[in-house]
Amino acid sequence: MENFLGALRSQRWDDHRYYHHSRINQSLHFVSALSFLFSYVMIFKDPAISALAGWLVAMTTRQTGHFFFEPKDYDHVNHASHEYKEEIKVGYNLRRKVVLLSIWALSPLPFLFSPSYFGLFTPATNKSELVHHVAIVWLALGIGGVIFRTMQLFFVKDVQTGLVWATKILTDPFHDIKIYHKAPLALLRGELIDPEIGLNHWWDAEDDDDVEEVPRPT
Repeated sequence: MENFLGALRSQRWDDHRYYHHSRINQSLHFVSALSFLFSYVMIFKDPAISALAGWLVAMTTRQTGHFFFEPKDYDHVNHASHEYKEEIKVGYNLRRKVVLLSIWALSPLPFLFSPSYFGLFTPATNKSELVHHVAIVWLALGIGGVIFRTMQLFFVKDVQTGLVWATKILTDPFHDIKIYHKAPLALLRGELIDPEIGLNHWWDAEDDDDVEEVPRPT
């Protein structure tokens, strides 16, 4: 268990230091995290609303930050190129995200020629029912996307890496609120890039932010 938690902290730290320099990106992640928490609650009450909030609000704000506001030039803080960071990315790098988001955008199209979505639904009789059907498709896609990458990591990395990544993805909303809740205020002060990126090494995300620096695990 200690090894698992250490690997989880390591993945979180790499994700933060490589992909969250921009205060705009951090602020959008804060909004995204709140939206995902709403989705987590609603999935037990109304899965369709959960999917709509997750994809249309949480995922949109989250990926907008990555695609449009995160610096993609050479990372002098971490001494790494954008290409290198994309290559070692454990989860969905930008290329994989383009594929996933393209599938998401195109997934409602089958309803145009198969109102039952190949027999999965009773054909919708109004717009509300159609939106509900689309939302369920998106919910399945979101769950499937996590399962697919987890299983893929089992083979390209190892089982623990896949399970750690899945755990990280599912708990990211809680962690993002913890570390990015101050980002909107920093952004209002005109701070576009987080000045603390690179000042610390690696720390236990469950501890206070001012814990003693310790070497990042290998």
